[in-house]
Amino acid sequence: MGTGRCDQEATVPEPSSTAANGAPRSLAEALRARDDAALAALLHARPDLLSPVPGDVTQLATRAATRASVVRALDRLDRFALQTAEALAVAPDPCPYGVLESLLAGTGEDAPDNGTRAALPRALATLRDQALVWGGDERLRLVRTARELLAPSASRPSPTGLGPTVAEATAGMSPTRIQEIVAAAGLPATHDPVSAVAALTGLFTDPARMSALLDEAPPEARQVLDRLVWGPPYGEVTANPAPPVRWLRDRGLLLPATTRTVVLPREVALHLRGGLAHRSPEPVAPEVAVQREHRPPLVDANAAGQALAALATVEELVKSWEHAGPPVLRAGGLSVRDLKRTAAALDADEPTAAFWIELAYAAGLLAADGEVDERYGPTPAFDDWRELPPAERWSVLAEAWLPATRTAGAVGEQDPKGRTLAALGPGLDRSAAPEVRRRVLELLAALPEGASPDPQALLDRLSWERPVRGTSELRARLADRALTEAELLGVTGRGALSAPGRALLEHRDPAQPLAPLLPEPVDRVLLQADLTAVAPGPLARPLADVLAVLADVESKGGATVYRFTPGSVRRALDGGHTASDLHAFLAEHSATPVPQPLSYLIDDVARRHGRLRVGAASSYVRCDDDSLLGEILADKRSAPLGLRRLAPTVLAAQADPGALLDGLRAMGYAPAAESHTGDVLVARADARRTPARAKPVPVPEGPPLPDETLLAAAVRAIRAGDLAATAVRKEPEATAGGAAASGELPRTSAAETLATVQAAALTGSVVWIGYVNAEGAASQRVIAPVRVEGGFVTGYDHTADEVRTFALHRITGVAELADDQV
Repeated sequence: MGTGRCDQEATVPEPSSTAANGAPRSLAEALRARDDAALAALLHARPDLLSPVPGDVTQLATRAATRASVVRALDRLDRFALQTAEALAVAPDPCPYGVLESLLAGTGEDAPDNGTRAALPRALATLRDQALVWGGDERLRLVRTARELLAPSASRPSPTGLGPTVAEATAGMSPTRIQEIVAAAGLPATHDPVSAVAALTGLFTDPARMSALLDEAPPEARQVLDRLVWGPPYGEVTANPAPPVRWLRDRGLLLPATTRTVVLPREVALHLRGGLAHRSPEPVAPEVAVQREHRPPLVDANAAGQALAALATVEELVKSWEHAGPPVLRAGGLSVRDLKRTAAALDADEPTAAFWIELAYAAGLLAADGEVDERYGPTPAFDDWRELPPAERWSVLAEAWLPATRTAGAVGEQDPKGRTLAALGPGLDRSAAPEVRRRVLELLAALPEGASPDPQALLDRLSWERPVRGTSELRARLADRALTEAELLGVTGRGALSAPGRALLEHRDPAQPLAPLLPEPVDRVLLQADLTAVAPGPLARPLADVLAVLADVESKGGATVYRFTPGSVRRALDGGHTASDLHAFLAEHSATPVPQPLSYLIDDVARRHGRLRVGAASSYVRCDDDSLLGEILADKRSAPLGLRRLAPTVLAAQADPGALLDGLRAMGYAPAAESHTGDVLVARADARRTPARAKPVPVPEGPPLPDETLLAAAVRAIRAGDLAATAVRKEPEATAGGAAASGELPRTSAAETLATVQAAALTGSVVWIGYVNAEGAASQRVIAPVRVEGGFVTGYDHTADEVRTFALHRITGVAELADDQV
């Protein structure tokens, strides 16, 4: 069962040399026979063939057979299509359809059929559509590059587990040794090694004779064969092998690969396997099993809760960076320490915190400020985002997540140079991530509404769709992360696709199905005597902003709990609020009477707030109560501040005003900063914003998918270039130097060129020209001249399918087309 030599796929034979039966003899011929729709489908499935647009079908076939393009095409095959290609790689070349079917479904009437025969036409059509296989059903040919990639070799075992053929394994073996094997196998001697190998191959491919030979084998020899039959087919032997191995080697059932290695010939393995190239063909995609079913309203309600939590988390994250965002590492990205600090602030683990950071970055809410001491901070888009209704804010996040190629799951991994990947840093793009996310959502959408899948079954399905090792492992990691991120974001609820997630998948506005599921913002809180406030739902924007300053968040969830402390009240006073402002605010927004302990707390802090004044001299403390200043001086904790009395009501300090304020507050006082005029300074820090930044652009996986307009134009260009390349020209007349070679463009003088194109313009005929453009690129074109004047010829260019003007001095030669080509 030899592999044979593939024809040159890109060869373009002259029309007169076409095979009598009309069967294509090369990949180029097979592509040329396709209609425009089939060519467009090929270019859509393999967009790398369009960069740049091939000049004709020959260039298209050549590019489709290059190693890089074939590897990319194989990576995108499903498991059974790939198994079909692998079977063709170990089949004879060319391979009849029946032989391929027996390799995948087995031989004999008792061969089990698990749907392989029914699925084989679809798999073969996929390989044909992607130009990996060409030829009719009786002469199927795998593209030579694909055969080289998939065929077994000593350095690269075949996925089928098969080894070399008898002819390949005996290449280089001495004729005497081959004759010894033939004799031991019970075959008559031959006159040459070629016929001896053919006789041995015939024995191994004859089921009856092969069974009779194996019946004579010792039981131990059969055990050796059983260990090698499904691969790997190689085994190590000693210089003096055991009798069972010697019996197999003597009869050619094991052939030497090296001095210490033997190999099981492909023909023997196929006989032992019952003709199967694969142990377990997988013609049908595995079903995604349902793990649990929920009521759709419950799924949507759960997803809405997750969506609200996502909005609150992203807003909290970005606001925490608006005053003093973390610095940007020299290599780019966020330091591990800052990631841990952010995770603690968000009450999340580090991978989850990295996801929220990357999501805010993908939505354009976070960016680096671009300063010399570069830091991260909110962008102006964050302010616009906060003003949107909650459903629309969630839509911005979800629509940024689905096509993003940056993957937070890669944070902490090592890059090829051994460096740890950081959040917001380089190296996090995974071009397959958008396609995997969308495919995961599509599989969820195919389940009954409200059903959540078995995660392992979903991963098995994705592995079947892209089984190539490396590609499959990456997709499994991306899919697992996509399930987690979808649940965090609210695209799914309890593992099932939600109504907003379905709208996102179907390119509809996800805000519309989400809006009715979200509670209306409330403008009331429940104040309690233990100095806490309970927010029974999402707070209206003004209330949320003031309460975030006046109180600290104690717990999050369906109802957020805030706690009032002396420090939080002082923070509000530092921000410019007065005690009366705070009392009025709480009375207005409390659904219950303001508790006395809270009123006392505000009044007590306000009474002490500002009694001490700190200014810059290096700094000083001023107080109308000289006894209070004496108390501070007597306190040992004030020693690091370097205080000394300048006057009964003034203390000077060596510390700067900020450190002095912090030191006095640590001692239990409530000082206020003052200006040079003695006015109290409002200590509210201005929210910092980075300059306007564009969102990160996703990194596509290979060339972008072409649209219909580009596909139609590319097909027209390929057809036109093919016409120019394959058109038959009139044979030039013999000259003194001899006739020009057939098919070559003659070199014509300027006068001959001018006369020929003028005659073609008068008669309306079509000519073939060689042309060199201003950049020096030479090309061949088929044109119909309509006007010749001023050193230029204007005509319809069949190659470009449009009217163009050519400079006569750039035409290197011209020839008329044969009469049957006009």
